[in-house]
Amino acid sequence: MAPQAWVTLAIGALIVGFTAIALIRIIVHLVHVRMVLGTVVVGVLTIDRQTEPVGPAIAAVNASLRPVRNFAESV
Repeated sequence: MAPQAWVTLAIGALIVGFTAIALIRIIVHLVHVRMVLGTVVVGVLTIDRQTEPVGPAIAAVNASLRPVRNFAESV
């Protein structure tokens, strides 16, 4: 093969190599972003669960204390 062909193949290999390295770096960054977003979603769901309205909880507590209130009123 002519030297020009070898130079063309070398330049093509360099371009493909640098592109592959860049794509691998992008994949690594995207995996990191995915893990961070997963952590954020878990945090948001935890906050959502911890800040639920207290109305249903109060109704459940009042229902469980109804026998105590009835006994106290009868005394």
